[in-house]
Amino acid sequence: MFWLWLSLLGLVVGCIGTLVGAGGGFILMPILALLYPDEPPATLASISLAVVFFNALSGSIGYARQKLIDYRPGLLFLAAGIPGAIIGALITSHIPRATFDIILGITLVLIALAILALGTIRPRNADPAHATSAAPPKRRALGAAISFFVGIVSSLLGIGGGIIHVPAMVYLLKFPVHIAAATSHFVLAGTSLAGTIAHLTSGEYTHGFRRTAALALGAVIGAQIGTRLANRTPPTWIMRGLAVALILVGLRVITVAASKTNP
Repeated sequence: MFWLWLSLLGLVVGCIGTLVGAGGGFILMPILALLYPDEPPATLASISLAVVFFNALSGSIGYARQKLIDYRPGLLFLAAGIPGAIIGALITSHIPRATFDIILGITLVLIALAILALGTIRPRNADPAHATSAAPPKRRALGAAISFFVGIVSSLLGIGGGIIHVPAMVYLLKFPVHIAAATSHFVLAGTSLAGTIAHLTSGEYTHGFRRTAALALGAVIGAQIGTRLANRTPPTWIMRGLAVALILVGLRVITVAASKTNP
């Protein structure tokens, strides 16, 4: 029965994560942290990251069919993000669980506040030369630097990183919103795979296979639903609702972690 609930959770994560181009790890990871308070951070991060991979892979296939992925900048961002993802995965195992939860909670709250702030700002018109081949060298370097940072955060906290990547691509790199979501998903598939492999090789993923399978099953299906809804649903109200939820969950994660450090 618990497998069924995990699959349903994966379905919701996959649908919403793909809809906003963020992979869903920012939703899944805090829930896992609350469901499994005694698990090591690296185990939970590896489970979340593996589910993000299956979600992003499924979503990327759907976006590719709609021809929304911009592969030229996507490949550059992927090349920059993979080393960051490996570094992040290697760091996770050295962080105590209570410290990890506090970092995760603070990160979620900051992301939520950024979403709410950006939601009040209308993006400038997308740059028609957003493709890497046509973009100025400074724009390409900025995109690569952002991707490297996102790769570290993605594997370190198991949140996928798309929730940071998409706004950065829209507001800083001037990508059209739907192209940013699709391209971010393509990049996320590669970086999350690299991070998952790093967790596998370090032995931190040993106890996560069955939970990953249940979650991934739902996430793959949810991702296909998300790609179909992407062009029909304005993501603004979804992101604002998620931001509020992230603040509440983030504060809850911080509170539980603080109670462990101060019994």
